[in-house]
Amino acid sequence: MKILISFVVLVLTVGVVSAQEPLFKFGEEIGLEKVKDGKKVKGESIQWIQVNTEAETWKNNGDVLICSGLPIGVIRSEKKYENFLMHIEWRHMEAGGNSGTFVWSDAEPGENRLPNGVEVQMLELDWVNINTRDGKKPPIAYVHGEVFGVGGVELVADNPRGKRSKSVENRCKGKGEWNTYDVVCVDGTIKLSVNGKFVNGISKSSKKSGFICLESEGAEIQFRNIRVIELP
Repeated sequence: MKILISFVVLVLTVGVVSAQEPLFKFGEEIGLEKVKDGKKVKGESIQWIQVNTEAETWKNNGDVLICSGLPIGVIRSEKKYENFLMHIEWRHMEAGGNSGTFVWSDAEPGENRLPNGVEVQMLELDWVNINTRDGKKPPIAYVHGEVFGVGGVELVADNPRGKRSKSVENRCKGKGEWNTYDVVCVDGTIKLSVNGKFVNGISKSSKKSGFICLESEGAEIQFRNIRVIELP
């Protein structure tokens, strides 16, 4: 029996390790000291690691990263970040598409295949029409830029909707149009700018360090111009 148990553990361990393999490099990390110089600089490429999607889920053409949305899961950055700025541009290609990015994550899948951390939501505008409940549409501000804890991560919402924080106004563009998120993550506080204006945030996150994850959640989404600036 002990031999059988040891074999099962070994198989499971090998499966976990093999899943966490390098996929591709996309986006860049730029040193803060270079930004201070005021010069246009090229940073180091960000290596993305497979967590629990498929290689075919992602297509990297150099300028745009295309996610098919299936299966549900995430990829993660190679390194962990604590205090940083992240610029990320995204667009949904399907009405009502669902996705997001996780920060301060352990990148270990939970029961629903998504990890813990703080999620910065990316939903397409038609989500409210497709997800009408009891004849009522969710408020439009719910469909983009919500920030919330996942997997037991606790936080204080700037603009509460239950335990989540919602955007104070809708600045999101619809299917096929590029949206820009600038995410400031410092000492357990997150501030989110959507298309050039800060509209949401949280504070006192119980988790303040971890991987950045990109989410695959059922619909095609595309990413471009991912830049991370690590802060002291």
